[in-house]
Amino acid sequence: MSDTLGFDRAPKWVTPVMRFGYAARGVTYVILGVLTFLAAWTGGNAEGTSSALASLRSTTWGVPLLWVIAVGLLAYAAWRFIAAWQDLELHGGGAKGMIARTGLFVTGLIHLGLAVTAARQAMGSSGSGEDGGQVRTLVSWLMQQDQWGKWVVVALGAITIGAGIYYGVKALREMYKKHMRQSPRSQKLDPVIKAGLIAHGIVVAIIGVFLIIAGLNADPSQAGGLNQAFEAVRAQPFGQILLGLLGIGLIAFAVYCFVESRYRIVPRRAGPDTKTLAGRFDTTFRSAIARVT
Repeated sequence: MSDTLGFDRAPKWVTPVMRFGYAARGVTYVILGVLTFLAAWTGGNAEGTSSALASLRSTTWGVPLLWVIAVGLLAYAAWRFIAAWQDLELHGGGAKGMIARTGLFVTGLIHLGLAVTAARQAMGSSGSGEDGGQVRTLVSWLMQQDQWGKWVVVALGAITIGAGIYYGVKALREMYKKHMRQSPRSQKLDPVIKAGLIAHGIVVAIIGVFLIIAGLNADPSQAGGLNQAFEAVRAQPFGQILLGLLGIGLIAFAVYCFVESRYRIVPRRAGPDTKTLAGRFDTTFRSAIARVT
């Protein structure tokens, strides 16, 4: 359905799917952040996403919660796939837009895998499906394809590091406000959102470094997931403190996911009267400049 905005509006059901997906992602990162902080506090092993989901199964409401998370992460994956295919965020068809839409598709695949993991845990599947093992399996498969396999792994590592840097830039430049509905409450959470995005970016970048090392050495065992990223942080000077801060940062990232669930807009659903935080900042900035000049 076309309107005065000059593009076809997305169907109404896209918005609730997106909100449910972000909420489930937030729940997942709350669990992961809390377990990471406790690991730093007690000296235990820091767990990746798959292991964190596995730890839920033994709790009182663990199985129902796992099913909610599984369905929610599936919704998030569906949202990313649809956003990429139909360009719901209006990235466009140019080179920059296609890169952004490819990123949406890749994150959809990642969260589809997490949804499957949560469902398997809810059904009582044995084994935690440790993140590092899954990454190493993928790296091993890529290296077996042809002589360029190791360079594909290196390229994936570079892209992953780039994604981690992007999270940091997104925080510092407040790019997340572009598609967030104007709200005083969400503005008050700016410091928490920024801390969460930076923490998540650090973890993603560390995983990218592991991929590059594994590719250059043609050794899949040197690749790693969240578990290995956490242990790499712990191995640094004052590592326990850094790991604890990282756990708090991941909880902050969960808050960011919840804020997105509540206030995020879908550009192809939003009308011209929709006010975003970025738009509010731009209006305030222009008014200040006008007063000065």
